[in-house]
Amino acid sequence: MQCPKDKTSTLVEDTLEPGLTVMRCPKTGGVWLDRENYERWRSQQPQPEFDLEKLSQQLSEIDFHPPRTDAKAALCPDSGRIMTRARVDAPTPFYIERSPFNAGIWLDAGEWEILKHLGLHVQIDRLFSSSWKSQLREQHQVELQRDAVIDKLGTDIAEKVFALAETLKTHPNGDFGVAYLMQQFERAE
Repeated sequence: MQCPKDKTSTLVEDTLEPGLTVMRCPKTGGVWLDRENYERWRSQQPQPEFDLEKLSQQLSEIDFHPPRTDAKAALCPDSGRIMTRARVDAPTPFYIERSPFNAGIWLDAGEWEILKHLGLHVQIDRLFSSSWKSQLREQHQVELQRDAVIDKLGTDIAEKVFALAETLKTHPNGDFGVAYLMQQFERAE
C-alpha cells in the first residue's frame, strides 16, 4: 500500500493507540486508518459529549502547523480515488482526508494528537458533517460578538451585560426587560 502523500513510500503497519492498528508512512509520519480497524477500536472507547463553546475555544488556541503534505490532495491507498477533505478551523487550518470508496481516513503527521486533544479522535466523521460544521461556525460568531462587546464596553460592563442577558433569557417575562432597555435607548436619542 503506497502513501497517499508520497508515492515513493510504502506504508508499514504500526499501532496508533492500544488496540488500534494503522498503516504509517515512514517518510511523512502520516497514518492510514482502515475503517474496520478504526470502528472496532472506536466502539470500545467512551464517546464524549461535545460542548461546542469549549471546543471552539480549544480550536482557537491550537498551536499546530501542519506539514507541507497537508496541502496536497490525496488518493485513497486502497482505491486510488481522490479523497474528500474536511477542514479543521484552527488558527492555521488543516485537513483530514476520507476515502469515498471505503471511508478510510488519512491523517498527516501530528493531526491525530490534535484530534485526540480536542476529543474528536473518536468522532472523526463529525468533521465531514455540514450541520456540525455549521454549528461550530455559529459558535465562533457568538464568540466574536462577545469579544466585540467586551472591546466596546470594557470587561466590567460587558460582564454585567452578559449576566443580565442570561437572567432575562431564563426569566418568564425577560422580554419585558429587553423592551424596557430598548425604550431607554430610544428616549435617549
